[in-house]
Amino acid sequence: MSRSNLQFSQTIEYALRAAVWLADHEGGQTTQQIAEATQVPASYLSKVLQGLRRAGLVIGQRGQGGGFTLARPAAEISVLDVMDAVEPTRRIETCPLGIPSHGVRLCPLHRKLDDALGHLAKVFADTSLAELVGTRGKLRPLCPVQGG
Repeated sequence: MSRSNLQFSQTIEYALRAAVWLADHEGGQTTQQIAEATQVPASYLSKVLQGLRRAGLVIGQRGQGGGFTLARPAAEISVLDVMDAVEPTRRIETCPLGIPSHGVRLCPLHRKLDDALGHLAKVFADTSLAELVGTRGKLRPLCPVQGG
């Protein structure tokens, strides 16, 4: 059986790491704190956090006691919200090959691919950040296993 090589971009991975970290930590978190905890380069993380801020998912406050926090409760922010903030989801709406006779009618291959994208989008839209960090006593995101 072959393995799939389906992966998400590094930007999406980093945005999800940062958002999950913020969901699990109260109070302002500095870029440096988030970078160290999530193993994301601070310069890259700054750009990711700005994308999350522009999308209204995080609030950034400068100065003493500042840092980044989620803009609303983690239960109200979906994985898809985070993904779309840094790389908007694109569905297949017209023939990717530009075949004029296909137009907006997708061939079976592209219909199946678009259906899969739609299914993934729904799964991510139905999963909140709170669900990802709400597993007390189990393996926690971004945290080493204690007492291995």
